[in-house]
Amino acid sequence: MLDLVIDSEKCTRCEQCVRDCPLNVLVMDQGVPYVGEDKAEKCIECQHCLAVCPTAALGIFGLKPADSLPVDGHFPEPGQMETLIKGRRSIRRFKREPVDPATIEKLLRIATHAPTGVNARKVLFTVVEDQQTMEQVKAATMEGVRKMVEEERLPKGKEFYGGILRAWDKGADILFRKAPHLLIVSVDAKAPTPTADGFIAMTTFEMMAATMGLGTLWDGLAKWAMVDMNPGLGARLGIPESHEIVYVMLFGNPAVNYHRTVQRDADLKVNRVVWDKG
Repeated sequence: MLDLVIDSEKCTRCEQCVRDCPLNVLVMDQGVPYVGEDKAEKCIECQHCLAVCPTAALGIFGLKPADSLPVDGHFPEPGQMETLIKGRRSIRRFKREPVDPATIEKLLRIATHAPTGVNARKVLFTVVEDQQTMEQVKAATMEGVRKMVEEERLPKGKEFYGGILRAWDKGADILFRKAPHLLIVSVDAKAPTPTADGFIAMTTFEMMAATMGLGTLWDGLAKWAMVDMNPGLGARLGIPESHEIVYVMLFGNPAVNYHRTVQRDADLKVNRVVWDKG
């Protein structure tokens, strides 16, 4: 139920909410916005109408504009954003202590604001916070790898996992880097854009984590081991069978500090398209 609420004293009849509605759910009637006849089911719950109202006169879904964060003057400066993008690093050395649960909860709540195709919002964040569970997940993953190695069933091109297993047996944690936490993002495979949704959500999580002083690692090695070599592990982790597991990320307090950005301007590859106007 949309539960559209308009504060008539605050509403200036500017029609911004109507003009910005992606599917034309809202219309004007006698100078006041309302839900058009037989249009409520078209709403994708994007909340554009709540966000675009300049006078905070509109509420929807029981949400009040006063509970939203103000945008004007609160975005990072371009220079700060540039430093964040250029300065984030893949962390492979983590401190042992776990991250405060409240910080993880805040990170997840922020990451759920990442855009999804048609605002489907079918992203599931599977998080390993408990340290004992983390060790059990690592052990279960490596046992799956061990079975593949012993049965000579490693996928073509993944034969190097034999070396990863030997290193594990000697105490080296190549897959998980002794990180205290693990994040797996999966998306309902029936969502319009499951793969893109998952990567966007993880990128949002990573960038916000960097602002909090946390380190992250996009862990393709763990993803292959946990998904491709351990097909039953997802179910043990509580991930629905109907979900596409998009990727795996390690995170925690970094045990290394970086003091400057890297320089990659020379790597720029651009295909600028100009069609003949004739």
